[in-house]
Amino acid sequence: MRQPALALGLLLVAAVLSGCTEDSEPRTLRVLASPELVDMEPLLDDLRDDTGIDLDLDYKATPDLSGSLDGYDFAWPATDRSYLLRLGASGKPVARPESTAVMRSPVVVGLTGAAADRLRGGAPGKRLSWADIADAAAAGSLRFGMADPRRSDTGRAALVGVATAAAGTGRALRTQDVSCDRLRGFRSGQTLTGASSRELIDTYVRRQDDADALIAHESELLTLNASRKLRRPLEIVHPEDGMVLSDFPLLLLNTGESRAYREVVDWLHRDETQRELVRRTWRRPATQDVPRPVELREDIGNALSYPDRPEVVRRLMDDYGTPGRSTGDHVVFLLDFSTSMRGPRMAALRAAFADLSGADPSAAGKFARFYRGEKLTVVRFAGRVLDERTVTVRGDKDLEALQSFVAEGEFGDDTAVWSALGHGYTSASGALREHPDRPLSIVLMTDGESNAGLSYGEFTRRHARIGSAARAVPTFPVHFGEADAKALRRAADATGGRMVDANSSSLSQAFKEIRGCR
Repeated sequence: MRQPALALGLLLVAAVLSGCTEDSEPRTLRVLASPELVDMEPLLDDLRDDTGIDLDLDYKATPDLSGSLDGYDFAWPATDRSYLLRLGASGKPVARPESTAVMRSPVVVGLTGAAADRLRGGAPGKRLSWADIADAAAAGSLRFGMADPRRSDTGRAALVGVATAAAGTGRALRTQDVSCDRLRGFRSGQTLTGASSRELIDTYVRRQDDADALIAHESELLTLNASRKLRRPLEIVHPEDGMVLSDFPLLLLNTGESRAYREVVDWLHRDETQRELVRRTWRRPATQDVPRPVELREDIGNALSYPDRPEVVRRLMDDYGTPGRSTGDHVVFLLDFSTSMRGPRMAALRAAFADLSGADPSAAGKFARFYRGEKLTVVRFAGRVLDERTVTVRGDKDLEALQSFVAEGEFGDDTAVWSALGHGYTSASGALREHPDRPLSIVLMTDGESNAGLSYGEFTRRHARIGSAARAVPTFPVHFGEADAKALRRAADATGGRMVDANSSSLSQAFKEIRGCR
């Protein structure tokens, strides 16, 4: 009789334990998450049913997970790159949290059909690049939306992608690769923004006439197309010069939940789960064996590297400034028209201005060109100031007028470098009084030593007496021909600018490199 009783007892215990598992409350873990991951909630219901783990997503994750992480068990950003950079720069021996990629999506461009046709018409092989996007934005023929890189993973990844393509080095950005002149034209085309890519997309749905393109994760644009909220779907473009890839990692913040973390990661990596991720979110699977729909079969191609130093990212965001800022910069060009500039040298100068006006088809030329909204003042000088012309770029006619002004100028016998620079600062003072918030810089190009007008000492004494705002305007000398490199470098150092040597490259390259940028 004892064996049947024992067996019955074991069955009762098993039944009780089974009932406790089925009826017990799910275990809730708090997750600091990217706002993009709202689309994961239906799948997380399945996770709770299968594992008894309930992920409570708090959609407040910033690109570098700044702020207190206390109270969170996991973090789930679009990428952990900025967060890891911040940890590495803290100066404290902080252990990096365990991180596992869950799914992937590149940052791409969604174009209206008309914009795609227009851009492809001028692109070799019909393949579009970030340089093509920047060129069209600078020319005023493309308006785009992009999330704020200061607050959004997607916006920051997009900016890193554009800047990496602009640098043209084929590697992760370094501090010396970040130059605001290469992003100014691109930035001039931004008409929509948002604190997150979801906010950006919601704004675009309401204001579809205000932009021709959206820069966001491929998954978000495919989801938007499938939502039927657009009058016409956007054409997805994978820029030929590369993209930044986000892998949506799950990070373990609370090491006491390591076992639950592993259980969640294993569930997310199951083939069945990965197939559902693809179907519901349009993100690419983290595992290679999961089939993809035709929309996700295009090869990502060149995955651009993320910077490995936080100061590079900070400088990049500082240079880009406020997204969608409508006020263009103001550059004053002081151009030497002494007789030594006749012939090939003047031809080179005019070619340089043509290139900056959009004639240069290279990627570097497309990123560095004059852009819509930019204010340009050209001063011709020899032994004195000969003439001056100012235009605000609104279209091709303004650029043609500027090129004509450079092409038709008369020449003088002497070279008054420091008088010309003094005139430049007088112009700068007036411009700053009229528009104090507009960034302003001076570019000085000469091919000879100063032999007329003010001496360098007289210039510096006068410069010291002008207002503080004008004194802060940097000068960027372009050394050409027989100009005094030492004196020009001294002027650059005194005003906070830098000198570029056109003799070692070309005037066109020097102007593209400098463009009035620190």
